[in-house]
Amino acid sequence: MKFSAITLLLAPAVCLGLAAQNASPAEVEALVKEAIAFAKSSGKEAAFKEITKSGGRFHRHGGELYVFVYDLEGKVLAHGQGAAKVGVNQIKAKDADGKEFVVERVQLAKSKGKGWHDYKYRNPVDNKIEPKTSYIELWEGLIFGAGIYKK
Repeated sequence: MKFSAITLLLAPAVCLGLAAQNASPAEVEALVKEAIAFAKSSGKEAAFKEITKSGGRFHRHGGELYVFVYDLEGKVLAHGQGAAKVGVNQIKAKDADGKEFVVERVQLAKSKGKGWHDYKYRNPVDNKIEPKTSYIELWEGLIFGAGIYKK
């Protein structure tokens, strides 16, 4: 009985620790593919709504891993960090080093259809600018992506 009570008391702490761990590149790619599959089966608008919904099915690791969707002009169509980003054209957005990472994202999508790219971005968990790598995939003229923070 003691073991069960202790296990129940420690379970939330263990789960919170696991939620804050870094996602693997394979998990990032799988999440992007899952979001595209959801858009195919439920429609783009339903997918955009679910991707943008706080705590929705496309948010993992305590909010550190999330999906985003851009058009090929750099306009945000859905974003796991919230609705305030939706509708904003980010084509000229620069990271902390001055890198136009959305331009790079669009170029990658147009030239290869999918792949990884590096930049710096604000981590929603600790609110710090951190190195990040994102996997993007082009589907029906839309860039679906997700990324992991390099720690």
